[in-house]
Amino acid sequence: LLGPNGAGKTTAVKILSTLVTPDAGDIRVGGHDLATAPQAVRGAIGVTGQFSAVDGLITGEENMLLMADLHHLPRREGKRVAAELLERFDLTEAADKPASTYSGGMKRRLDIAMTLVGDPRIIFLDEPTTGLDPRSRHTMWQIIRELVTGGVTVFLTTQYLEEADELADRIAVLNNGKIAAQGTAEELKRLVPGGHVRLRFTDPDAYRHAATALPGGTGDDDTLTLQIPSDGS
Repeated sequence: LLGPNGAGKTTAVKILSTLVTPDAGDIRVGGHDLATAPQAVRGAIGVTGQFSAVDGLITGEENMLLMADLHHLPRREGKRVAAELLERFDLTEAADKPASTYSGGMKRRLDIAMTLVGDPRIIFLDEPTTGLDPRSRHTMWQIIRELVTGGVTVFLTTQYLEEADELADRIAVLNNGKIAAQGTAEELKRLVPGGHVRLRFTDPDAYRHAATALPGGTGDDDTLTLQIPSDGS
């Protein structure tokens, strides 16, 4: 879900994750009707919000075990899941350190690891790379790709065109609370008109040769204007 600040991306995530009641419309998440089966929706999803849910006063491992308790996992199972996810997200060495000492990228990785404790089928990631440095952003992209490869459906919100282009199978552009366009990255690029190149010549012979070689151009005195089509590349 691509859009500028204030477009309604976070509100959409809150509605789809049952945190806010919609004013109208029918919504199904993971095959469940959001209005009549909200608990079933909650059981199928995980949410990583725009702002980290990590508790900085406790360690990374304790954050993970807290999530395991909230999901009612048996203690032994909770420890196993926590250890596996900490290793998967390269946080094992920092597991016994207070989360307040983590970098922004580490907190984001821990946040997503906490979301995965309940083994959700669908994950909502609300602007997960906002505020991260380029290296941490690319690490987060790789994590998202691995989640998708593992069979998880990821609903990602972002304000970055490059991020949507790199990660999304389908993109919906949100503006002022309404879908302005949707499709694959290639389909959306084709909706954008191509540009123009204007060539100005000081040599009349060169101008005539160019006009002959480029019959699609528009001539005007010593200037030849060419249209560049948008081909989705």
